[in-house]
Amino acid sequence: MFKKILIANRGEIALRIIRTCKEMGIKTVAVYSTADKESLHVRFADEAVCIGKPAGKDSYLNIPNIMAAAEITNADAIHPGYGFLAENAKFSEICQQYKIKFIGPTPDMIRRMGDKITAKETMIKAGVPCIPGSGGLVESVEDGIKQCKEVGYPVIIKATAGGGGKGMRIVWEESEFEKAMTTAQTEAGAAFGNAGVYIEKYIEEPRHIEIQVAGDQYGKVCHLSERDCSIQRRHQKLVEESPSPFMDDDLRKRMGEAACKAAGAINYESVGTIEFLVDKHKNFYFMEMNTRIQVEHGVTEEVINYDLIKEQIKIAAGIPISGDNYTPQMHAIECRINAEDVYNDFRPCPGKITVLHTPGGHGVRIDSHIYAGYTIPPYYDSMIAKIITIAQTREEAINTMERALSEFVIEGVKTTIPFHQQLMKNEDFRKGNFTTKFMESFVLDKP
Repeated sequence: MFKKILIANRGEIALRIIRTCKEMGIKTVAVYSTADKESLHVRFADEAVCIGKPAGKDSYLNIPNIMAAAEITNADAIHPGYGFLAENAKFSEICQQYKIKFIGPTPDMIRRMGDKITAKETMIKAGVPCIPGSGGLVESVEDGIKQCKEVGYPVIIKATAGGGGKGMRIVWEESEFEKAMTTAQTEAGAAFGNAGVYIEKYIEEPRHIEIQVAGDQYGKVCHLSERDCSIQRRHQKLVEESPSPFMDDDLRKRMGEAACKAAGAINYESVGTIEFLVDKHKNFYFMEMNTRIQVEHGVTEEVINYDLIKEQIKIAAGIPISGDNYTPQMHAIECRINAEDVYNDFRPCPGKITVLHTPGGHGVRIDSHIYAGYTIPPYYDSMIAKIITIAQTREEAINTMERALSEFVIEGVKTTIPFHQQLMKNEDFRKGNFTTKFMESFVLDKP
């Protein structure tokens, strides 16, 4: 087992990893930008090293500085968390070269799943259902129009190196294609340094359901049930839950088998997530694989009583996975609390938290790095906390979430708590009647 792990991340995920490391008797090293000097992950790690200025490129994306921090503290492993360098094959490769274990998959696995076209080709060969679309990158407008005719409208143009909704456009008819493709390429080039795009059939009334998987160094792969992430805004998840209210035993079995097949196709090592779109007829299609721990991993942990960070560390240390395929035993819902003004188009709202009271009680879990007096910096993602409620039934989990949200007091900055409070009362949400388009028609009542 590792003696000391450097956490190449910040905020709540860094704190989450530190907690599991302490329980495992592993020393920790926090890295931080000058903007995060007062963050809790810095306070609770055994050691802390400043790695640069506030901007991500100067700190949490600065590989030389992170490797230097690992070297001077004698860390024998690095956990990347999520975001930043978590799915960076070059970073994983450099860790290998310096004989520091990257707690995650190999560089080859990251590359094969990181490029969406390569990933789709791999899945097709493995027999995993994929969305009909172009066989590769779209080379020209003429080529794209030809492919659209073969696939059939509506289609969606996607960036091959993309994520988070960047470089993505829906096209309903041929006359819209040229403008949409040009816009998608420009956006993809600016966001990822790669303007390549491809075409897929646009799935109407879709659910976004993902399967948590784990694979070890000895070829064993298992799935740890599903999460429903359909409540999103501009392709950013707002609420996640497990089990999905749309799922039945047959669909769970088929999707679980497909997810294991997908991970097994690349001999996947670590924990990861296979993301699917599911149509109203319960046909499901591979979207992408996230080769890292996810923001919403706590939802899965609560419904199957399974520490995913601990399992990830054990897998990296060469210990066989202890689990098998799982079925949710409880119901859990997670609300992401962001420092955003929900009444002003969810505009980010950094600043100093003057008053903080977090909810508690039976069936409530809070993952957060904030405290009264903490200043939320403007340089990073606006998520400041996650509330997870756990109960025997979905209705009970929603009721507990309503109660928990009413107790959550954050003053000094605006947050998304008012949105979540209204969502929990929404009749369609409570009935499980929603798709990824839910937020397009959701009307937020003014205070």
